[in-house]
Amino acid sequence: MRTVIHFDMDAFFASVEQMDDPELRGRPVLVGARSRRGVVAAASYEARPSGVRSAMSMVEALRRCPDAVVVPPRRARYVELSRWVFQVFRRYTPLVEGLSLDEAFLDVTGSRSLFGEGPAIAAAIKKAILEEIGLTGSAGVASNKFVAKIASDLDKPDGLTVVPDGCEAELLAPLPLERMWRVGPRARVKLRAAGLRTIGDLAELDAQTMEHLLGSWGPIARELARGRDDRPVVVGAPPKSLGTETTFERDLTTVDELLQPILRQSMQVADRLVDKGLWAQVVSLKIKYGDHTVRTRQTRLPRPVSDTDAIFEAARDLLNRFDDVQSGVRLTGVSASVFSDDPGEGLFPDVERVRRERLAVTTQALRERFGAAGLTRASLIAAPRDGERSRH
Repeated sequence: MRTVIHFDMDAFFASVEQMDDPELRGRPVLVGARSRRGVVAAASYEARPSGVRSAMSMVEALRRCPDAVVVPPRRARYVELSRWVFQVFRRYTPLVEGLSLDEAFLDVTGSRSLFGEGPAIAAAIKKAILEEIGLTGSAGVASNKFVAKIASDLDKPDGLTVVPDGCEAELLAPLPLERMWRVGPRARVKLRAAGLRTIGDLAELDAQTMEHLLGSWGPIARELARGRDDRPVVVGAPPKSLGTETTFERDLTTVDELLQPILRQSMQVADRLVDKGLWAQVVSLKIKYGDHTVRTRQTRLPRPVSDTDAIFEAARDLLNRFDDVQSGVRLTGVSASVFSDDPGEGLFPDVERVRRERLAVTTQALRERFGAAGLTRASLIAAPRDGERSRH
């Protein structure tokens, strides 16, 4: 039987701040910008009984929890501690699939002869992280990724939930639809209109009805709802590049028209860098003309970056190196490469750069919770145009 652990650090950003500053321990802590337009990147467990959550506006969070202490994000510190956490994971198995700075799947099937069964391995990892780093995390142990991920969230913070083989469907059945992977707000409305309330309700539907309700993903969702998930834990090599591109419904012919999609793409690339804890030193801009000719330009920056503004500034400068834009552009793409997991601050930190990166962490948290529309630049509110097709 396969054994998978899903490990999720508890309120990671806020817990790091409490660990580093003893005066914050036991107090409600909000990580984010204390400003009229700030949002919560993370909330400590002391703040959560007030209804505060990540991606909430800071104004609303402080209205609900006026005693909260607001601290700005320190991304470099979070990346540093994330690296230590993942080193602990890899002591027990080389099969580690990182999902973000504070979350990963571990396939420990082949590790049981060395370290014991899954629950014992998960407990050992929790103990090592607490003793060596000073932080807590919650783990779910199951026969597959989907069930392990849901299990890890059932007993937070500092929890350990074990799902015995054969009990997957039983665990999932009473849980609300909100727990279901890839069932967003729109899908939930449709499912509830069909009389469905729990994951168990999904499991009982026939494949044809599921496909009608959820499209091509419906039959897969039914299998997941039944506790079946054959997806392997994927150990990915560090990506060589991260990028996104957009094909336009009509060819764009001016620089001003092109800057809007390029800004949106820069934002998407920055989000992915933040999620993976990476900084990039090379930014590339790809253009496909109306006649399908493709051209690419790239620039190497003085220091690695990970925020929207820096990526967009580089891409905007690259746009000026393309000829014949007025003849028509059908596609643009922005990508980043030559990665580092260290920002390379040098002797004198760039204060403005630190500010931008803190903003990148906060806005990425909001979009992660509410989707791409959760937070965007004012200049992108009307975008994308009807018919634009994006590929990430």
